[in-house]
Amino acid sequence: MALPSLHHAGNETEVSAFTPSIGTSPQVAEIRVPHSGRITKVGIVTGGAISGSNCLVSVAVNGTVVPMSGSLGLVASVAGAAAGQAFVANPTSVALSVVREDDVISFTPSNASGANISATMSAMIKRC
Repeated sequence: MALPSLHHAGNETEVSAFTPSIGTSPQVAEIRVPHSGRITKVGIVTGGAISGSNCLVSVAVNGTVVPMSGSLGLVASVAGAAAGQAFVANPTSVALSVVREDDVISFTPSNASGANISATMSAMIKRC
């Protein structure tokens, strides 16, 4: 069976960070930006099942929140948040998604319940 091919341009870089908890005691995940560009997509892959309520993730560049697609932005929903589930969102503001080399992208989880639920957060950065 042929595998689908994903054609990401050579001018895109994906960076990722790990957080040990997105549940009851959430911890921020932070990433250093390797080059100037624009955030085109962000994502989260859960490391466990979330119980009770959705995990809302605020994405910020140097402390300034970047608005995301969807009414809630980047959300790991209860219904689909078993271990290994991926959730993605896209920035809705080009101006706020611009990054420079050595900026810091932070992912701040909130609202979820459950203990010791890890996650990997990622951002796709396109050179401009």
